[in-house]
Amino acid sequence: MGNELLHIDGFEIKCISVNTLIIGSGAAALNAAVSLHSFGQHDLVIATTKWGGGTSNNAGSDKQTYYKLSLSGTQSDSVPEMAADLFNGKCMHGDIALCEAQGSVRAFMNLVILGVKFPHDRFGAWAGYKTDYDTRSRATSAGPYTSKRMFEALSGEVKRHKIRILDRHQVISLLTDNKSRVIGALAINIKEKDPVKAFVLFNCENIFLGTGGPGGIYETTVYPVSQTGSIGVAFEAGASGQNLTESQFGIASVKFRWNLSGSYQQAIPAYISTDKLGNDRKEFLNQFFPDYRSLTKAIFLKGYQWPFDPGKIEGYGSSLIDLLVYREIKEKKRRVFLDYTSNPSFGKISDFLPDELDRKNL
Repeated sequence: MGNELLHIDGFEIKCISVNTLIIGSGAAALNAAVSLHSFGQHDLVIATTKWGGGTSNNAGSDKQTYYKLSLSGTQSDSVPEMAADLFNGKCMHGDIALCEAQGSVRAFMNLVILGVKFPHDRFGAWAGYKTDYDTRSRATSAGPYTSKRMFEALSGEVKRHKIRILDRHQVISLLTDNKSRVIGALAINIKEKDPVKAFVLFNCENIFLGTGGPGGIYETTVYPVSQTGSIGVAFEAGASGQNLTESQFGIASVKFRWNLSGSYQQAIPAYISTDKLGNDRKEFLNQFFPDYRSLTKAIFLKGYQWPFDPGKIEGYGSSLIDLLVYREIKEKKRRVFLDYTSNPSFGKISDFLPDELDRKNL
């Protein structure tokens, strides 16, 4: 790693030459740094807007589920079967699905060795449970702060290996040559008060973009404002976006930005909309469902069938709710809420009727 100062148009720019620049400080970025270091690549630097400020260290809800090849129970599993299930979700290329399945056990055990306390029985079998579209019990969790524990373990390993960290450095652009190959990056040192000296240039062979932030590409998002990403710099540099399917239609609290969790949804709340001032309350789903049973079934299923799926619209499926929420917010310009103080009503039905629930499908 080498440093030098460049003077361009009155700016004093610090230039860092390094083999690999890692952008971000969440679990993905830190795991990349630790893995590369273990493979013998020590010419590394991590640039991050805020150490510990990413989604891994701060998020709740589905970030607390870790997905891997099944390692418990009597049901068999294999790399090809896991890869097929990932691919069948229609949001991942087959080669990526195969690589993720093949490396899942190694990645998981690496976290175990680093001290993340995933649950296991007295014989050492790592507990698992089923999640969205899963045919095996591949999911596991270390509790409500799983990704936070992953960040803590990985960040400790980064510091143990003395991998260089440039905190408060926000990468604003990826630099390419005339063949559209990324050859460097430009960042701003947020701590530098003198704008003339604030720019940092990276000259590097490899860049790992580990900032995530999918919510940042949408006009409205359920992701907390603090959890930003820089996926946009990749698009600006010429990258193509594919399989950008991880989205929700904006059901979230209006103050603390806590995105919709399956546990909350399965309480079967009432969906209401109001005008911009909070008046004219309506349970807007009702007119699109034929009866109380189909309405409550869709609301309940939305809790764990949370990704939007066109195949779950027909027959009053759970994804019909996504479209109706979108229509209410975008087309009608109304505000949408989940009311946990009221049971969903339907026509003359105002009380919650457990005997009318679809027990077969719940």
